[in-house]
Amino acid sequence: MSLVGQKIQTSGLVLYKSRPAVVRAISDKIDIEYDGGSKRVREKDVTPLHPGPVSVLPGGVADAPGLDDARELLLDEALPLEDLADLLYGEFTPASAWGAWQFLNEGLYFSGEADAVKARPAQLVEEDIARRDAKAREKAEWEEMLERLRKRQMAESDRPALVEVERIAHGESDKSRILDAIDLSVTPANAHRLLVQTGYWSEEYNPHPRRHGIILDDNLLDLEDTAEPQRTDLRDLMAWAIDDAGSQDPDDAISLEGDRLYVHVADAAAIVQPGSALDEEARSRGANLYLPDRVIHMLPHAMTQQLGLGLQETSPALSISFVVDESGELDDIRIETSLVRVTRTSYDAADHDLEGNLAGLKALTDRIAARRQQAGAATLDLPEVNVRVIEDEIVIKPYQRGGSRQLVTEAMLAAGEAVAKYAQQNTIVIPFASQPEPDEVRQPQTMSETFAYRRMFKPSRGTVEPAPHFGLGLPRYTRTTSPLRRYPDLLAHQQLHAWLRGDALLDESQVSERLSIAESASRLIRKGERLSNQHWKLLYLQRNRDWQGEAVVAELDERKMTLIIPQLALEMKQRRVAGLELDQQVRLAVDSINISDLEARFRILG
Repeated sequence: MSLVGQKIQTSGLVLYKSRPAVVRAISDKIDIEYDGGSKRVREKDVTPLHPGPVSVLPGGVADAPGLDDARELLLDEALPLEDLADLLYGEFTPASAWGAWQFLNEGLYFSGEADAVKARPAQLVEEDIARRDAKAREKAEWEEMLERLRKRQMAESDRPALVEVERIAHGESDKSRILDAIDLSVTPANAHRLLVQTGYWSEEYNPHPRRHGIILDDNLLDLEDTAEPQRTDLRDLMAWAIDDAGSQDPDDAISLEGDRLYVHVADAAAIVQPGSALDEEARSRGANLYLPDRVIHMLPHAMTQQLGLGLQETSPALSISFVVDESGELDDIRIETSLVRVTRTSYDAADHDLEGNLAGLKALTDRIAARRQQAGAATLDLPEVNVRVIEDEIVIKPYQRGGSRQLVTEAMLAAGEAVAKYAQQNTIVIPFASQPEPDEVRQPQTMSETFAYRRMFKPSRGTVEPAPHFGLGLPRYTRTTSPLRRYPDLLAHQQLHAWLRGDALLDESQVSERLSIAESASRLIRKGERLSNQHWKLLYLQRNRDWQGEAVVAELDERKMTLIIPQLALEMKQRRVAGLELDQQVRLAVDSINISDLEARFRILG
């Protein structure tokens, strides 16, 4: 039986692929005409709606005056489509048949087949209307939001939807309906730019740490109760913790007793036991994350307050001491848990005391530095700066080499060498740091030579086997002076603690596994810090568009050149300018800043 139990007739109205058509001829096939064309079809391809004659093809759904009556009547009985058309429109014509079929096909008010149409319950109709209206509102709101975003505007109601774009900007997804809809390539940089332009993010927002999967919450674990070790009382020694002004985590200090140099280190391993919850959390983080606007701590900040040298009247420490002979070699190495009394000072203040209280320390560390230089230590003298955000002000301060900073650096390197030597002599498995020699050893004299030499350096690596560290000019070395800030240092301290107590040590596979986890996290930390510093440097230039400064040509190739701005420690590639030579100084002004792509363009003055 056909849809309405009728035969197909010439000039009759039929349904063809959900649209009305009129029958023009009937033979072995049926010739139909519809809006936009004509076709020969099989009988089974069409469904009769009205015998005709049809003069004009019906169009859209007309208002149905009898809709309410039809719904009420058909709640209790089923009628064919012909009767539904009569109830809806008061007559059965091609137009009313088409209208009735559309009501049935819509499925909102009526259900069933064309020969048995019933009204749907009012509650179901209301629920469907509510859903339909909600969907229509959502579509309208979606289109309105897209129009705003195309104009780089945003309403507060858009925020939930823009979380999708935020995930792109954070590198947590690679698909976005929104970016596709407004014809933006789905990239983190484009997402970042859009979120800033619309005001979803402030211009200062730094997406790079999260983009690289770095943990951005402090370690909030509770400190563990542990047995306090026996400590040597070294409080009569004058000890200095020398740091950058504003440093909040002093974890090393230095003392002098004759030719014996002491490096006191915050005793984190006295609290953080191997395999504890604190230890595993610190290992997963790898290191403190130092951002210009904040610090994310590897260990609970309460530990710094408790163990930071000089933050309390008396500080527990792991003290590493050794005699420095005339040739700068280390001898008679001692490692002990201790109590120290530490005075905190800044590098600037210490620089004025190098010929006073610090004169003896400077003499010893100068011997160590001379020995390292003779062994081929490589000094890559490229600009470095400290970038900090202080009450919304971006402060960029170049690091000054020499003076007390060099003194502290040599003391810390010597402590690492001493612990490495001590561990090797006593068969203590610790994470050593080594660096292979580059394929070609150079003695760079200019900035461009230093820039090129840096690229030849092979990366340092952590290992459980002692090996030379080329860059430092040391036969063996371990990082050991920052256990509050770096996990490999903490791991070395844990092994030293176990040795001093006579407890079982972690074996090579355990140390290697722990080191691998921490170094993977630390690589991300270093990348996050580097990109974050770049972000804030560019924001500094964005805020100071009239900035001008000196740059040095560090590299030239066929089309590009690399400029280094010492004042900002900023390396930027530019299009090569004819006539410029390596190491030539040029004066620059800001041309354009692209925060999202971490790019800056400068113009050369004069």
